[in-house]
Amino acid sequence: MISRAITALSLVVPLLALVPNPACAGPVADPSSALPDHEVLVHALAAYHRAEQAGLVRNQLLTVIDYGLPSSLRRLWVIEPRTSRVLMHEFVAHGRGSAPAEDPDRAIRFGNEPESHRSSLGTFLTGDSYAGEHGYSLELFGLEPGVNDRAQERHIVMHPAAYVGEAFRAKSGGRVGRSWGCPALDPAVAHSIIERIQDGSVVFAAGPNRREDRPGLPFFSRGGEHAAGLPSLSGDQGG
Repeated sequence: MISRAITALSLVVPLLALVPNPACAGPVADPSSALPDHEVLVHALAAYHRAEQAGLVRNQLLTVIDYGLPSSLRRLWVIEPRTSRVLMHEFVAHGRGSAPAEDPDRAIRFGNEPESHRSSLGTFLTGDSYAGEHGYSLELFGLEPGVNDRAQERHIVMHPAAYVGEAFRAKSGGRVGRSWGCPALDPAVAHSIIERIQDGSVVFAAGPNRREDRPGLPFFSRGGEHAAGLPSLSGDQGG
């Protein structure tokens, strides 16, 4: 299991400063037209390769979330890093604390603090799937100290939520509801996404300020001090 694998990792590798409309999850007909913003993708791929070089990647997939886009747009991509082929392109929620009440569709604030209900940016590693309060859910381990490394403490996980589904979007004018900080998914596709990216793939979350998307902090890596502190989640988590 990925949680036990993380515990065994050592050797901290620094992150260097960095210089891309299906109804359900599945292959995208025209991958080249469905890629994320080029700058976001460049940063996401660089983060993936840092994690790979550190020996953290067990599932060779990259999930990109662009919180710079409104929630009314599909802003989560599951990508094959070596080919940039898009496998899935779906809706995802941001945290309630990340968006102002007058414009809940757009995330503008991000954080790492418990009870902030904010989404976190940066690079994550996926862990095990489990059955929780919200249904079939997925552990997320934040890899950037001070940016997202309190994800486990905050119970930040990937899970299905009705407020991301088609019925909610139809009533809200297109936007999805807000979570307590978790990247919540449309229940129609959540299981497929989680099954595909669980157990050691990389998730990269970008914000509207592209300068914040340039990771500059060390990853957890082969058996380092931080890696040993990443326990497996259990029970009902997330929000």
